[in-house]
Amino acid sequence: MPSEALRRALTDPGEPPLRPLPDEVAALLDRLAAPPRLAAHLRAVHDVAVTLADWLEKRHPEVDFDREATLFGAAVHDIGKTIHPGELSGPGSAHEQAGYELLLSQGISEERARFARTHAAWGEDVGVENLLVSTADKVWKAKRVEDLEQLLVDRLTVASGQSSWEVFLALDDILDRIAADADGRLAFQARHPASET
Repeated sequence: MPSEALRRALTDPGEPPLRPLPDEVAALLDRLAAPPRLAAHLRAVHDVAVTLADWLEKRHPEVDFDREATLFGAAVHDIGKTIHPGELSGPGSAHEQAGYELLLSQGISEERARFARTHAAWGEDVGVENLLVSTADKVWKAKRVEDLEQLLVDRLTVASGQSSWEVFLALDDILDRIAADADGRLAFQARHPASET
């Protein structure tokens, strides 16, 4: 049974309303006694990832991506902050490798655990799934990262055959709409304590 504070972070509707985490992830956070603020953050990023995945499927049905892996990755990307809780409120990247190892220790496959390790690093060799998780992890708080977004535009341009400019405008539009609700998501995260004490 999750603590009351963790239960609230997992079930509070939020404003704008946030989708719940996958049951598997909520149960994992409960087993790990995750900080409520981490659960709130994961819900915010997961919710944005669902919006991006929906947009991608509608706008670019020709793009082959693993929706389930993307949404799982968004839901667990910062799970290493259960081990490095100081990184919930301050800088640090120790949670990335720690989260990957933690997920593996919990029986999560390498293919799904990788998002904990890769969400803050992107490049030419990462898939659309990683780019979506990384983008969701930025734009949930209205942060726009030009290099990251350009990689996504490049992938979508190749897959769709559309002009880079057309793809960019459509992506920019959805990211602007997502960013418009950032204050609500930030307030939702801040409402939940960084620890149980």
